[in-house]
Amino acid sequence: MNKEAINELEDNNIDGAIKLFQKAVLEKRDVQSLTNLAWVLWHEEDDLQRALSLVTEAVEHKPTSHFPYSLCGELLLRNERYEEALKMLQLSISIQPTKAAFHNMGVAYYYLGDTVRAANHFGQAAGKSDYTLYNQVKCLIECGQLAEAKRLITTFDESDEDFIGEVDIAELYTELDLHPEAILWFEKGWEDYYKQPDWIGRYIHSLIKTNQETRAHEIINEVIQEKKDELHEAEREELDADWSEQDKQENMLKLTNEIKSYENMFEDVRAGNLLELLLEPSAESGCYLFGCERHQHPEYKN
Repeated sequence: MNKEAINELEDNNIDGAIKLFQKAVLEKRDVQSLTNLAWVLWHEEDDLQRALSLVTEAVEHKPTSHFPYSLCGELLLRNERYEEALKMLQLSISIQPTKAAFHNMGVAYYYLGDTVRAANHFGQAAGKSDYTLYNQVKCLIECGQLAEAKRLITTFDESDEDFIGEVDIAELYTELDLHPEAILWFEKGWEDYYKQPDWIGRYIHSLIKTNQETRAHEIINEVIQEKKDELHEAEREELDADWSEQDKQENMLKLTNEIKSYENMFEDVRAGNLLELLLEPSAESGCYLFGCERHQHPEYKN
């Protein structure tokens, strides 16, 4: 039945797959049936509470696979139950260390205020140029390990398939007060990023810090004109089933407020009014389906 349910899932017959996974649980509430139903309810239905209840029951069977612990830890993390999530993820890693579990432990430690442990666990999960590495560098900056942060930030590779993006790197450089490097990365990402006051403000900050005030004014004027053009287009935008008058008015108000923000930006930034660069790491997931042929997962054996 499990194989049939997974085949239905592969064929994108979600309702049929869920019915079969549910039938498997009704027949026998064991590690495999509970974990698989929990996984599919979360990934296909976004039903966090039902999924968490099922996988918590699976964990009570003391499974020998990391799947139930990894899934339970992830769901507890998404439910902001960080201490409980850590316990599950530690059990998961004791059975089989995975990047997702280390990353999620980093997330839990971060929201518990332990940036040192967060940085350590992100480091054990980080790729060459991904957001987990970004999280690690930001945590290192926050806990004062600046030398290591400066070393790691130079390892980001634009050609890597998981590269986070130029402006993200630039913002880390501003956090490190390495403004010439920040400007270089802001320039690289200028054409590709949507213009928003938060990162533009950091760009202006770096330009002011390197005595490039004329360039800072040029950047601000360019963005103001771009936003005025966007506002003009928004005023002429036609309404349809997916774009109401309220949507239109809210968008125009947003653009108007952004223009005002840019008009005051130079003086605000020079006065030290810079938006804090917030780190909001999120949980990572994985395939924890027993018997998944795509990922070559065996069925659970007691």
